[in-house]
Amino acid sequence: MALKVELKPNERILIGESVITNCHQRSWLVIEGTSPILREKDILTAARADTPAKRIYLAVQLMYTSRDPRAHHEVYFALVRQIVQAAPSTWGYVEDINNQILTGNLYKALKEAKKLIAYEARLLENAERGASLPKRGKANLKPT
Repeated sequence: MALKVELKPNERILIGESVITNCHQRSWLVIEGTSPILREKDILTAARADTPAKRIYLAVQLMYTSRDPRAHHEVYFALVRQIVQAAPSTWGYVEDINNQILTGNLYKALKEAKKLIAYEARLLENAERGASLPKRGKANLKPT
């Protein structure tokens, strides 16, 4: 089945090992084949992979775009061990990513990795909010 993609002006898309940049007008592409395809908004660079979940997304992205996905497995599994040890509540998200990788659905694994990034952001937000809350001591406790 063909994939129909609308590109915004100056938007880029990765198809296989090629980056295609649209001109100054909207355009449509109909893509047939099995080459990996990533829109610019879904591409994560190494410089922007600044959290554990984003580094996992980058590893999956490299698997998806690589001719030999197994070349990136060692790094991926090391990152997974680190995040699960640091935040065991991420295991369900990691398990969903792993299942997609094991079945060869690397694009779907990327989608699952985006969910992990969103969860990580919520965890960090809650941690920051919790750190700024005043500590409750005995003086703050009032009988009702």
